[in-house]
Amino acid sequence: MSHRAGRRAGAGLLLAALVLGLAGCSDDPGALTATSSGAVQTPPGGSSGGSAGGSSPGASPSPADARGSALPTSFAVPDPGPLRRPLLTADVLVTSTRRIPDAVRARVRHVRGVRAAFAMSVASVSTNGRTLTVAGGDPGRFRRFTGWQTAQSGAVWSRVAAGEIAVDPSLPPRLVDRGGYLRLGAAQDAPRVHVGAYAPLVRQISAFVNPRRAHQLGMPVDNALLVSTGTVTPSAVRAALHRVVGSRATLQTLALEFDVATPRTAVLSGSSVTSRVGTFSYTAHPNGTVTPDPGWVRSYIRTETVPILGRVTCNKGMLPQLRAALEEVVRSGLAAQIHPGEYGGCYYPRFISYDPAKGLSLHSWGIAVDLNVPGNQRGTVGQMDRRVVAIFKRWGFAWGGDWNYTDPMHFEMAKVVDVGSG
Repeated sequence: MSHRAGRRAGAGLLLAALVLGLAGCSDDPGALTATSSGAVQTPPGGSSGGSAGGSSPGASPSPADARGSALPTSFAVPDPGPLRRPLLTADVLVTSTRRIPDAVRARVRHVRGVRAAFAMSVASVSTNGRTLTVAGGDPGRFRRFTGWQTAQSGAVWSRVAAGEIAVDPSLPPRLVDRGGYLRLGAAQDAPRVHVGAYAPLVRQISAFVNPRRAHQLGMPVDNALLVSTGTVTPSAVRAALHRVVGSRATLQTLALEFDVATPRTAVLSGSSVTSRVGTFSYTAHPNGTVTPDPGWVRSYIRTETVPILGRVTCNKGMLPQLRAALEEVVRSGLAAQIHPGEYGGCYYPRFISYDPAKGLSLHSWGIAVDLNVPGNQRGTVGQMDRRVVAIFKRWGFAWGGDWNYTDPMHFEMAKVVDVGSG
Protein backbone atom coordinates (compact mmCIF):
# COMPACT_ATOMS: atom_id res chain seq x y z
CA MET A 1 0.00 0.00 0.00
CA SER A 2 1.35 3.43 -0.86
CA HIS A 3 1.86 6.07 1.83
CA ARG A 4 -1.08 8.11 0.65
CA ALA A 5 -3.44 5.34 -0.32
CA GLY A 6 -6.52 4.38 1.54
CA ARG A 7 -6.97 7.40 3.91
CA ARG A 8 -9.54 6.54 5.47
CA ALA A 9 -13.17 5.98 6.15
CA GLY A 10 -12.44 6.16 9.89
CA ALA A 11 -11.15 9.71 9.64
CA GLY A 12 -14.27 10.79 7.81
CA LEU A 13 -16.43 9.33 10.54
CA LEU A 14 -14.33 10.93 13.23
CA LEU A 15 -14.59 14.36 11.66
CA ALA A 16 -18.33 14.20 11.03
CA ALA A 17 -20.65 16.49 13.00
CA LEU A 18 -21.32 14.58 16.22
CA VAL A 19 -23.83 15.25 18.97
CA LEU A 20 -22.26 16.36 22.24
CA GLY A 21 -23.43 18.11 25.36
CA LEU A 22 -22.11 19.45 28.62
CA ALA A 23 -23.04 17.57 31.76
CA GLY A 24 -24.00 19.02 35.08
CA CYS A 25 -26.92 19.87 37.30
CA SER A 26 -30.06 20.84 35.43
CA ASP A 27 -30.07 24.28 37.08
CA ASP A 28 -26.65 25.20 35.66
CA PRO A 29 -27.34 28.04 33.16
CA GLY A 30 -23.88 27.62 31.66
CA ALA A 31 -24.36 24.01 30.63
CA LEU A 32 -24.33 23.32 26.93
CA THR A 33 -27.04 21.27 25.31
CA ALA A 34 -27.28 19.54 21.95
CA THR A 35 -30.07 20.26 19.51
CA SER A 36 -31.78 17.48 17.61
CA SER A 37 -29.64 18.28 14.60
CA GLY A 38 -26.46 17.73 16.59
CA ALA A 39 -25.39 21.37 16.69
CA VAL A 40 -24.06 22.65 19.99
CA GLN A 41 -25.74 25.66 21.48
CA THR A 42 -25.29 27.71 24.63
CA PRO A 43 -28.37 28.45 26.74
CA PRO A 44 -28.97 32.06 27.77
CA GLY A 45 -26.29 33.28 30.13
CA GLY A 46 -23.77 30.63 29.09
CA SER A 47 -20.79 30.77 26.81
CA SER A 48 -19.23 28.47 24.31
CA GLY A 49 -15.84 29.88 25.03
CA GLY A 50 -14.19 30.78 28.30
CA SER A 51 -12.04 33.29 30.09
CA ALA A 52 -8.44 32.78 31.02
CA GLY A 53 -9.28 31.62 34.49
CA GLY A 54 -11.16 28.58 33.24
CA SER A 55 -14.69 29.85 33.90
CA SER A 56 -17.36 30.65 31.36
CA PRO A 57 -18.93 34.13 31.48
CA GLY A 58 -22.45 33.85 32.84
CA ALA A 59 -22.08 30.23 33.91
CA SER A 60 -22.90 29.27 37.46
CA PRO A 61 -20.03 28.07 39.67
CA SER A 62 -19.08 24.42 39.28
CA PRO A 63 -20.12 22.07 42.11
CA ALA A 64 -17.84 21.06 44.97
CA ASP A 65 -15.45 18.32 44.03
CA ALA A 66 -13.32 15.49 45.42
CA ARG A 67 -15.30 14.52 48.52
CA GLY A 68 -17.00 17.92 48.65
CA SER A 69 -14.07 19.99 49.89
CA ALA A 70 -12.00 21.23 46.95
CA LEU A 71 -13.58 23.16 44.11
CA PRO A 72 -12.63 22.22 40.54
CA THR A 73 -10.69 25.51 40.34
CA SER A 74 -8.16 23.89 42.70
CA PHE A 75 -7.14 21.84 39.67
CA ALA A 76 -7.52 24.53 37.01
CA VAL A 77 -5.02 25.26 34.26
CA PRO A 78 -5.10 28.22 31.83
CA ASP A 79 -8.09 28.19 29.51
CA PRO A 80 -7.02 27.25 25.96
CA GLY A 81 -9.30 29.83 24.35
CA PRO A 82 -10.54 29.52 20.75
CA LEU A 83 -9.17 26.87 18.41
CA ARG A 84 -6.68 28.57 16.11
CA ARG A 85 -4.60 25.71 14.68
CA PRO A 86 -5.57 22.98 12.18
CA LEU A 87 -7.01 19.67 13.33
CA LEU A 88 -4.91 16.51 13.39
CA THR A 89 -5.79 12.86 12.86
CA ALA A 90 -5.40 10.51 15.83
CA ASP A 91 -3.61 7.60 14.17
CA VAL A 92 -1.23 5.83 16.55
CA LEU A 93 -1.11 5.64 20.36
CA VAL A 94 2.29 4.92 21.87
CA THR A 95 2.15 3.84 25.53
CA SER A 96 4.75 2.88 28.10
CA THR A 97 4.79 2.06 31.81
CA ARG A 98 7.08 5.02 32.41
CA ARG A 99 7.75 8.51 31.10
CA ILE A 100 8.79 8.60 27.44
CA PRO A 101 12.07 10.56 27.41
CA ASP A 102 12.26 13.91 25.64
CA ALA A 103 14.90 12.59 23.25
CA VAL A 104 12.63 9.71 22.18
CA ARG A 105 9.69 12.08 21.72
CA ALA A 106 11.84 14.31 19.52
CA ARG A 107 12.92 11.36 17.39
CA VAL A 108 9.29 10.26 16.96
CA ARG A 109 8.39 13.70 15.64
CA HIS A 110 11.17 13.40 13.07
CA VAL A 111 10.07 10.00 11.75
CA ARG A 112 9.21 10.34 8.07
CA GLY A 113 5.43 10.40 7.75
CA VAL A 114 4.75 11.67 11.29
CA ARG A 115 2.95 15.00 11.23
CA ALA A 116 2.66 15.59 14.98
CA ALA A 117 3.13 13.78 18.31
CA PHE A 118 1.43 14.89 21.52
CA ALA A 119 2.83 13.77 24.89
CA MET A 120 0.22 12.90 27.49
CA SER A 121 -0.50 10.63 30.45
CA VAL A 122 -2.55 7.45 30.00
CA ALA A 123 -3.71 5.01 32.70
CA SER A 124 -6.48 2.55 33.47
CA VAL A 125 -8.96 3.52 36.18
CA SER A 126 -11.43 1.08 37.73
CA THR A 127 -14.87 2.44 38.58
CA ASN A 128 -18.14 0.63 39.20
CA GLY A 129 -17.03 -2.51 37.43
CA ARG A 130 -15.59 -0.81 34.36
CA THR A 131 -11.95 -0.17 33.56
CA LEU A 132 -11.69 3.19 31.83
CA THR A 133 -8.74 4.39 29.80
CA VAL A 134 -8.17 7.95 31.00
CA ALA A 135 -5.79 10.39 29.32
CA GLY A 136 -4.44 13.60 30.81
CA GLY A 137 -2.57 16.51 29.35
CA ASP A 138 -2.80 19.95 27.80
CA PRO A 139 -6.45 20.36 26.72
CA GLY A 140 -5.55 22.93 24.08
CA ARG A 141 -3.26 20.47 22.33
CA PHE A 142 -5.34 17.31 22.79
CA ARG A 143 -8.44 18.95 21.29
CA ARG A 144 -6.72 19.14 17.90
CA PHE A 145 -6.79 15.31 17.72
CA THR A 146 -10.55 15.08 18.29
CA GLY A 147 -13.36 15.37 15.75
CA TRP A 148 -14.35 18.72 14.30
CA GLN A 149 -17.33 19.47 16.52
CA THR A 150 -15.58 18.44 19.75
CA ALA A 151 -12.48 20.43 18.84
CA GLN A 152 -14.50 23.54 17.96
CA SER A 153 -16.49 23.58 21.20
CA GLY A 154 -14.65 26.00 23.46
CA ALA A 155 -16.91 25.09 26.38
CA VAL A 156 -15.71 21.48 26.39
CA TRP A 157 -12.11 22.52 26.80
CA SER A 158 -12.90 25.36 29.20
CA ARG A 159 -14.56 22.83 31.48
CA VAL A 160 -11.56 20.49 31.26
CA ALA A 161 -9.16 23.36 31.91
CA ALA A 162 -11.24 24.34 34.94
CA GLY A 163 -10.67 20.91 36.49
CA GLU A 164 -13.67 18.91 35.26
CA ILE A 165 -13.55 15.77 33.14
CA ALA A 166 -14.67 15.22 29.54
CA VAL A 167 -16.02 11.74 28.86
CA ASP A 168 -16.91 9.95 25.67
CA PRO A 169 -20.69 9.49 25.14
CA SER A 170 -20.13 5.72 25.01
CA LEU A 171 -19.52 5.78 28.77
CA PRO A 172 -22.48 4.02 30.44
CA PRO A 173 -24.63 6.61 32.27
CA ARG A 174 -24.79 4.38 35.35
CA LEU A 175 -21.12 5.11 36.05
CA VAL A 176 -21.94 8.75 36.80
CA ASP A 177 -23.80 9.47 40.04
CA ARG A 178 -26.86 11.70 40.33
CA GLY A 179 -24.75 14.73 41.14
CA GLY A 180 -22.86 14.36 37.86
CA TYR A 181 -19.67 12.98 39.43
CA LEU A 182 -17.46 10.15 38.20
CA ARG A 183 -15.45 8.29 40.85
CA LEU A 184 -11.98 7.66 39.43
CA GLY A 185 -10.87 4.60 41.34
CA ALA A 186 -12.36 1.68 43.21
CA ALA A 187 -11.63 2.89 46.74
CA GLN A 188 -14.36 4.76 48.61
CA ASP A 189 -12.02 7.73 49.07
CA ALA A 190 -11.01 7.81 45.39
CA PRO A 191 -11.32 11.27 43.79
CA ARG A 192 -14.75 12.18 42.46
CA VAL A 193 -14.54 14.50 39.47
CA HIS A 194 -17.48 16.42 38.05
CA VAL A 195 -18.32 15.51 34.45
CA GLY A 196 -18.05 18.78 32.57
CA ALA A 197 -18.65 17.45 29.06
CA TYR A 198 -19.88 14.48 27.11
CA ALA A 199 -17.98 14.67 23.84
CA PRO A 200 -16.52 12.19 21.32
CA LEU A 201 -12.80 12.06 22.08
CA VAL A 202 -10.22 9.72 20.54
CA ARG A 203 -10.68 6.01 19.92
CA GLN A 204 -9.70 3.91 22.95
CA ILE A 205 -9.74 6.98 25.25
CA SER A 206 -12.76 6.99 27.59
CA ALA A 207 -12.12 10.29 29.34
CA PHE A 208 -9.73 13.25 29.40
CA VAL A 209 -8.48 15.47 32.24
CA ASN A 210 -6.00 18.31 32.51
CA PRO A 211 -2.46 17.76 33.90
CA ARG A 212 -3.34 18.76 37.46
CA ARG A 213 -6.12 16.22 37.57
CA ALA A 214 -3.78 13.60 36.11
CA HIS A 215 -1.34 14.31 38.93
CA GLN A 216 -4.13 13.99 41.51
CA LEU A 217 -5.01 10.57 40.08
CA GLY A 218 -1.41 9.35 40.27
CA MET A 219 -1.16 8.89 36.52
CA PRO A 220 2.33 8.40 35.07
CA VAL A 221 3.68 11.64 33.61
CA ASP A 222 3.89 11.70 29.80
CA ASN A 223 3.96 7.91 29.42
CA ALA A 224 2.14 8.12 26.08
CA LEU A 225 2.30 9.79 22.68
CA LEU A 226 -0.67 10.45 20.43
CA VAL A 227 0.73 10.42 16.92
CA SER A 228 -0.77 11.88 13.75
CA THR A 229 0.45 10.61 10.40
CA GLY A 230 -1.68 13.01 8.37
CA THR A 231 -2.19 11.69 4.86
CA VAL A 232 0.27 8.82 5.41
CA THR A 233 -1.29 5.50 6.34
CA PRO A 234 -0.11 4.43 9.83
CA SER A 235 1.22 1.04 8.70
CA ALA A 236 3.82 2.87 6.62
CA VAL A 237 5.44 4.37 9.73
CA ARG A 238 4.98 1.59 12.31
CA ALA A 239 8.35 -0.05 11.70
CA ALA A 240 10.20 3.25 12.05
CA LEU A 241 8.23 4.13 15.18
CA HIS A 242 9.05 0.74 16.71
CA ARG A 243 12.75 1.34 16.15
CA VAL A 244 12.56 4.75 17.81
CA VAL A 245 10.46 3.92 20.88
CA GLY A 246 12.11 0.57 21.59
CA SER A 247 10.79 -2.51 23.36
CA ARG A 248 9.58 -0.70 26.49
CA ALA A 249 6.71 0.97 24.66
CA THR A 250 3.80 -0.45 22.68
CA LEU A 251 2.08 0.90 19.58
CA GLN A 252 -1.65 0.78 18.93
CA THR A 253 -3.13 1.88 15.62
CA LEU A 254 -6.23 4.03 16.19
CA ALA A 255 -7.10 4.62 12.55
CA LEU A 256 -8.93 2.25 10.22
CA GLU A 257 -6.07 -0.25 10.35
CA PHE A 258 -6.76 -1.06 14.02
CA ASP A 259 -5.45 -4.57 14.77
CA VAL A 260 -6.78 -6.33 17.88
CA ALA A 261 -3.62 -8.46 18.08
CA THR A 262 -1.29 -5.46 18.46
CA PRO A 263 0.53 -5.39 21.84
CA ARG A 264 -0.71 -2.74 24.27
CA THR A 265 0.30 -1.47 27.71
CA ALA A 266 -1.75 -1.82 30.93
CA VAL A 267 -1.02 0.71 33.68
CA LEU A 268 -3.26 1.11 36.72
CA SER A 269 -3.75 4.62 38.08
CA GLY A 270 -2.64 5.05 41.69
CA SER A 271 1.04 4.71 42.56
CA SER A 272 0.67 2.52 45.67
CA VAL A 273 -1.37 -0.24 44.00
CA THR A 274 0.68 -0.05 40.81
CA SER A 275 3.95 -0.45 42.70
CA ARG A 276 2.59 -3.56 44.41
CA VAL A 277 0.98 -5.33 41.41
CA GLY A 278 3.11 -4.16 38.49
CA THR A 279 2.36 -3.06 34.93
CA PHE A 280 2.45 -5.15 31.80
CA SER A 281 2.10 -5.19 28.05
CA TYR A 282 -0.43 -7.58 26.55
CA THR A 283 -1.82 -8.94 23.32
CA ALA A 284 -5.59 -8.97 22.79
CA HIS A 285 -7.41 -11.80 21.03
CA PRO A 286 -10.63 -11.80 18.99
CA ASN A 287 -12.47 -13.80 21.69
CA GLY A 288 -11.97 -11.03 24.27
CA THR A 289 -9.18 -12.68 26.23
CA VAL A 290 -5.69 -11.20 26.51
CA THR A 291 -2.21 -12.60 26.97
CA PRO A 292 -0.03 -10.53 29.33
CA ASP A 293 3.73 -10.37 28.96
CA PRO A 294 5.09 -13.74 30.22
CA GLY A 295 7.84 -11.95 32.15
CA TRP A 296 5.23 -10.02 34.17
CA VAL A 297 3.27 -13.24 34.78
CA ARG A 298 6.40 -14.97 36.11
CA SER A 299 7.16 -12.02 38.38
CA TYR A 300 3.69 -11.32 39.79
CA ILE A 301 1.25 -14.22 39.41
CA ARG A 302 1.36 -16.88 42.14
CA THR A 303 -0.67 -19.96 43.08
CA GLU A 304 -0.96 -20.25 46.87
CA THR A 305 -3.23 -21.69 49.53
CA VAL A 306 -5.49 -19.31 51.45
CA PRO A 307 -8.11 -19.94 54.15
CA ILE A 308 -11.59 -21.15 53.09
CA LEU A 309 -10.94 -21.03 49.33
CA GLY A 310 -7.88 -23.29 49.25
CA ARG A 311 -5.60 -22.96 46.19
CA VAL A 312 -5.98 -19.67 44.31
CA THR A 313 -3.99 -18.01 41.52
CA CYS A 314 -3.65 -14.26 42.05
CA ASN A 315 -1.21 -11.34 41.98
CA LYS A 316 1.47 -11.68 44.65
CA GLY A 317 0.87 -8.06 45.62
CA MET A 318 -2.76 -8.77 46.50
CA LEU A 319 -2.41 -12.21 48.12
CA PRO A 320 -1.32 -11.00 51.60
CA GLN A 321 -4.42 -8.79 51.86
CA LEU A 322 -6.70 -11.56 50.57
CA ARG A 323 -5.22 -14.01 53.07
CA ALA A 324 -5.56 -11.52 55.92
CA ALA A 325 -9.20 -10.80 55.05
CA LEU A 326 -10.06 -14.50 54.93
CA GLU A 327 -8.24 -15.16 58.20
CA GLU A 328 -10.33 -12.46 59.85
CA VAL A 329 -13.48 -13.99 58.37
CA VAL A 330 -12.52 -17.28 60.03
CA ARG A 331 -11.71 -15.63 63.38
CA SER A 332 -15.08 -13.86 63.28
CA GLY A 333 -16.94 -17.16 62.90
CA LEU A 334 -18.13 -16.24 59.40
CA ALA A 335 -16.28 -18.88 57.35
CA ALA A 336 -19.56 -20.59 56.44
CA GLN A 337 -20.68 -17.38 54.70
CA ILE A 338 -18.10 -17.93 51.93
CA HIS A 339 -18.73 -21.00 49.79
CA PRO A 340 -15.50 -22.40 48.28
CA GLY A 341 -17.48 -24.41 45.72
CA GLU A 342 -18.92 -21.14 44.37
CA TYR A 343 -15.57 -19.36 43.99
CA GLY A 344 -15.39 -17.65 40.57
CA GLY A 345 -11.64 -17.17 40.26
CA CYS A 346 -9.02 -14.44 40.52
CA TYR A 347 -6.43 -14.28 37.72
CA TYR A 348 -8.22 -14.42 34.38
CA PRO A 349 -6.77 -12.04 31.76
CA ARG A 350 -9.61 -10.70 29.62
CA PHE A 351 -11.64 -7.63 28.78
CA ILE A 352 -14.75 -6.89 30.83
CA SER A 353 -17.57 -8.96 29.29
CA TYR A 354 -14.95 -9.93 26.67
CA ASP A 355 -15.53 -6.54 25.03
CA PRO A 356 -12.41 -4.40 24.31
CA ALA A 357 -14.54 -1.25 24.43
CA LYS A 358 -15.17 -1.87 28.15
CA GLY A 359 -11.51 -2.01 29.13
CA LEU A 360 -9.45 -4.65 30.88
CA SER A 361 -11.00 -6.57 33.74
CA LEU A 362 -9.02 -6.25 36.97
CA HIS A 363 -8.89 -10.04 36.89
CA SER A 364 -6.23 -9.44 34.22
CA TRP A 365 -3.96 -8.09 36.97
CA GLY A 366 -5.01 -10.90 39.34
CA ILE A 367 -6.28 -8.42 41.93
CA ALA A 368 -10.00 -9.31 41.97
CA VAL A 369 -11.90 -12.29 43.34
CA ASP A 370 -15.48 -13.44 42.69
CA LEU A 371 -17.18 -15.11 45.68
CA ASN A 372 -20.51 -16.95 46.07
CA VAL A 373 -21.23 -16.49 42.38
CA PRO A 374 -24.75 -18.02 41.97
CA GLY A 375 -26.43 -15.82 44.58
CA ASN A 376 -24.64 -12.58 43.70
CA GLN A 377 -25.31 -11.81 40.07
CA ARG A 378 -24.87 -8.41 38.41
CA GLY A 379 -27.61 -5.88 38.95
CA THR A 380 -28.89 -7.55 42.15
CA VAL A 381 -28.56 -6.71 45.84
CA GLY A 382 -26.96 -10.10 46.28
CA GLN A 383 -26.73 -12.45 49.22
CA MET A 384 -23.21 -11.59 50.37
CA ASP A 385 -23.03 -11.32 54.16
CA ARG A 386 -22.41 -7.64 54.91
CA ARG A 387 -20.12 -8.56 57.83
CA VAL A 388 -17.86 -10.32 55.33
CA VAL A 389 -18.05 -7.27 53.09
CA ALA A 390 -16.96 -5.02 55.96
CA ILE A 391 -13.96 -7.24 56.68
CA PHE A 392 -12.82 -7.17 53.05
CA LYS A 393 -13.15 -3.38 52.99
CA ARG A 394 -10.93 -3.11 56.08
CA TRP A 395 -8.28 -5.01 54.16
CA GLY A 396 -8.30 -2.63 51.19
CA PHE A 397 -10.88 -4.22 48.91
CA ALA A 398 -13.66 -2.43 47.04
CA TRP A 399 -16.95 -4.31 46.76
CA GLY A 400 -18.96 -4.53 43.55
CA GLY A 401 -22.18 -4.35 45.54
CA ASP A 402 -21.52 -0.63 46.06
CA TRP A 403 -21.50 0.13 42.34
CA ASN A 404 -24.32 1.84 40.52
CA TYR A 405 -24.75 -1.35 38.49
CA THR A 406 -24.05 -3.87 41.22
CA ASP A 407 -21.73 -6.88 41.02
CA PRO A 408 -21.98 -8.27 44.57
CA MET A 409 -19.79 -11.32 43.92
CA HIS A 410 -16.83 -9.08 43.08
CA PHE A 411 -14.09 -7.81 45.41
CA GLU A 412 -11.07 -5.95 44.03
CA MET A 413 -7.90 -4.53 45.53
CA ALA A 414 -8.45 -0.76 45.80
CA LYS A 415 -5.58 0.27 48.06
CA VAL A 416 -2.50 -1.19 49.69
CA VAL A 417 -2.89 -2.23 53.33
CA ASP A 418 0.14 -3.16 55.41
CA VAL A 419 -0.73 -6.65 56.61
CA GLY A 420 1.78 -6.36 59.43
CA SER A 421 -0.18 -3.44 60.94
CA GLY A 422 -3.67 -4.34 59.69
